[in-house]
Amino acid sequence: MFANRFTAFVDACTLVSVLKRNLLLSLAEAEFFRLRWSAEVLDETQRALKEIHEKRRLLDASDRAARARAFMEAAFEDAMVDDYDHLLPLAVELPDQDDAHVLAAAVKTQASMIVTENLKDFPSKILSALNVEAKSADEFIADTIALDPGRAVAAIRQMRERFKRPEKTAETLFLEMEADGLLETVNLLRPYVDSL
Repeated sequence: MFANRFTAFVDACTLVSVLKRNLLLSLAEAEFFRLRWSAEVLDETQRALKEIHEKRRLLDASDRAARARAFMEAAFEDAMVDDYDHLLPLAVELPDQDDAHVLAAAVKTQASMIVTENLKDFPSKILSALNVEAKSADEFIADTIALDPGRAVAAIRQMRERFKRPEKTAETLFLEMEADGLLETVNLLRPYVDSL
């Protein structure tokens, strides 16, 4: 419905969070927006997930991280952006040059939005000249839900119902969202608790 008009490039720092990743993928699957990432973003995500699993002393940390990446790539086969190195000079003024690939890939795919938790690394002064905006996952998810709350709540309910170990009630989901910094999202969803 909305996806044919709107593209969002998602940064690794957002994809590392299981809950943020699931919410974003569920809303993209419901065609609220076209989801985009790059191999470099997925590499960063996979490394970070491996480190998180290792800190939890999980013996299959590498396998878990690789499976998460494989699932994302299989579910969104058209999300990959490549051949953007020639656009890296557009990002030369970013505060952190390690983020240049994110902006270059976003511009290459004509994304309107970069979804990132590192907002300070993507100053609006630089992005606005390229017709790109950066938002946190919380703000982006809340804005996406507001486009069509009925459809969004249905997509999030389906996501919640996929959690099996352990199962999650809507209230449990809200608590986990709040703990993950998704306060605006929870405030927007709370009136729909009975539908979640």
